[in-house]
Amino acid sequence: MHQLYRLVLILTVSAISALVSAAPKIITLGTGDLTGVYYPAGGAICQILNHSIAEHNIRCMVESTQGSAHNLNALYARELDLAIVQGDQLFHAVNGSDSYAESGAHTQLRTLLVLHSEAFTLVARADSGIKTFADLKNKRVNIGNIGSGHRKTMDQLMQIQGWRYKDFALAAELPASEMSQALCDGKIDAFVYMVGHPNTSVKEATSFCDSRIIALSDTLIETLSRQYPYYQPSQIQGGLYSANPDAISTFKVNAILVANSTLSDLAAYAIVKSLSMNIETLSTLNSALDNLTRRSIQPVQPSLAPVHAGAKRWFYDVKD
Repeated sequence: MHQLYRLVLILTVSAISALVSAAPKIITLGTGDLTGVYYPAGGAICQILNHSIAEHNIRCMVESTQGSAHNLNALYARELDLAIVQGDQLFHAVNGSDSYAESGAHTQLRTLLVLHSEAFTLVARADSGIKTFADLKNKRVNIGNIGSGHRKTMDQLMQIQGWRYKDFALAAELPASEMSQALCDGKIDAFVYMVGHPNTSVKEATSFCDSRIIALSDTLIETLSRQYPYYQPSQIQGGLYSANPDAISTFKVNAILVANSTLSDLAAYAIVKSLSMNIETLSTLNSALDNLTRRSIQPVQPSLAPVHAGAKRWFYDVKD
């Protein structure tokens, strides 16, 4: 068996060597809003790949997008080569469920590796009267721009509560880059965000105006986790933001680096190998990635989407 793995490794290295001798392959990585975590995380990924271009001849370009739902649809349309997406949205896209029921299952999506975890974050003005998630009813709430993963997550929470958009005084659809300013200007009472921490928008909101991160009830977290198994109970660390000294109860989902099945096995192998071998450097390039390890990025079987054959070769066949 070890001889077979050794042969696979030799053939793979030989093929990558041939790939390097050709013109650079340019890949585009879809991320999210400029003020979110996906964009700088994507920049860090591209920085690692471009620094080691001599090894694999792949040049990575990062692109700011509307978020997870947009990225998954763009991958499906082959407008992106790679994308960072919320795990819950990946699950629905692969299974053709929820908002992907009409377009059908995106069966060609493939997992490359697991990134950071993202926590559902509810930020409210101190003078809004919002103390719990249930208090959002009849308030002015930014529920997220269409195409963002946190908009989809908010829709699921609303279903559990039995709410519709008209139950808010205002259901705003601002992008992440505009949420904190709108909150501090008094145009909205609260915003929701599915994001890794620390985060720029949350830091702005809690630093420039009197606002708080609101904890979710244990009942809501348990109901959500039971109904949607890709969500897990979590906490936002206390002390990360002004006037929020204590840990805040919420739920989380993993961010996943995803590709299309049309990405060659050689390219997928080279990308995953480069990121894995440079994981210590990658973890220092963005604070949301500082807990990444070679073990943590390995997709757990069964994953939310099939693991790309090239990634599988690195994680399960060649590397011990």
